[in-house]
Amino acid sequence: MAQDQIPPPNLLRQTFGFIGGGNMARAIGATLIERGIFQADHIWVSSRTEETLEFWKKLGVHTTLNNSEVILNCKTIILAVKPQFLDTALASLHVLRSREDLPNKLFVSVIVGIPIDSLTEKLKQVLPPKNIFRVIRTLPNTPLAVGEGITVYCCPPGQDNSQECHLVEAIFSRIGIVEKIDEKMMNAVSALSGSGPAYAYLMTEALADGAVKNGVPRALATKLAAQMLIGAGKMVLQTGKHPGQLKDEVCSPGGTTIAGVHALETGGVRVSLMNAIDAAVQRARELLP
Repeated sequence: MAQDQIPPPNLLRQTFGFIGGGNMARAIGATLIERGIFQADHIWVSSRTEETLEFWKKLGVHTTLNNSEVILNCKTIILAVKPQFLDTALASLHVLRSREDLPNKLFVSVIVGIPIDSLTEKLKQVLPPKNIFRVIRTLPNTPLAVGEGITVYCCPPGQDNSQECHLVEAIFSRIGIVEKIDEKMMNAVSALSGSGPAYAYLMTEALADGAVKNGVPRALATKLAAQMLIGAGKMVLQTGKHPGQLKDEVCSPGGTTIAGVHALETGGVRVSLMNAIDAAVQRARELLP
């Protein structure tokens, strides 16, 4: 069945688990609960510390220090641990190895740098030998927390139109845009949409600093800089025009904007941003297991 023929899933009726309850899990799970898309008492969250779980307890979800409880109680499990903690988190699942009644599971990874085949092999070592599970790799960014996120995802070969892929799109499309990509693009996209908010915050701060230098109050300068970036981004998305064309439409001959653009080009802003992407991609490659 083609993906567009699959009826949208009722997310309120499904059980979801998070192994790892930190910032990314919060951006996804808490936002979906607050928007009425996830039902709190259908959610399980595990973490290494009680301190992390305190946040989730206030939302009314099930919390545990035992990762196996998440697997046993949920059909879809979102792996949201940091890459360096993945092996430790999975090692705790060995108690499930002998279970013959474990239903099939969907694992949705938001872990940076771990390819699908590597994660699949790790899961095979801890889950029952006859258990059939699926793995989908995603790369969300933190603006999911305000419903303006970007999530890219990839599926194993031959599963691009599966029910599981449809479920991932149904989840993340509620809190941003979703794009399916080839896995080989993951590092580059991570450097752009994953790390990109940090670049945007830096630019917001710098632009506000410039306005403050010229007499605008800090709070107002920051508000205007942030809204300007939102508006410019929406112009690109909604008009379909090339960013260069939109830039030219703002730059009147001999005007103030072209003078500012000249200053940016003199300072190397374009090459600096390109270098930021290159540096982040290179670092991602270095962190591969």
